[in-house]
Amino acid sequence: MNQRAMIAAAAASLISLSFAAAPAAAAEKEKCFGIAKAGQNDCASHVGTHSCAGQSKVDHDKTEWKYVAKGTCKQMKGLTMDEAKAFMKKS
Repeated sequence: MNQRAMIAAAAASLISLSFAAAPAAAAEKEKCFGIAKAGQNDCASHVGTHSCAGQSKVDHDKTEWKYVAKGTCKQMKGLTMDEAKAFMKKS
């Protein structure tokens, strides 16, 4: 096996391992609403005010979320998606 083939095989192995690890990492995380600082949200607002990470305008907005380790959201005084949606209906 020549050197290029060995490098390509090693790269393919690393890439396939990273794809296999991604679902496991996601399973260990949960969305936690109301804990993100301004500009530090992980993705789109659940009410559609923006569609990307890092676009929150205020600290602890109940429509913004961050991924946290599963089981730690309540310790951080955060909300689940259902709780955040219920909070928005009340407002």
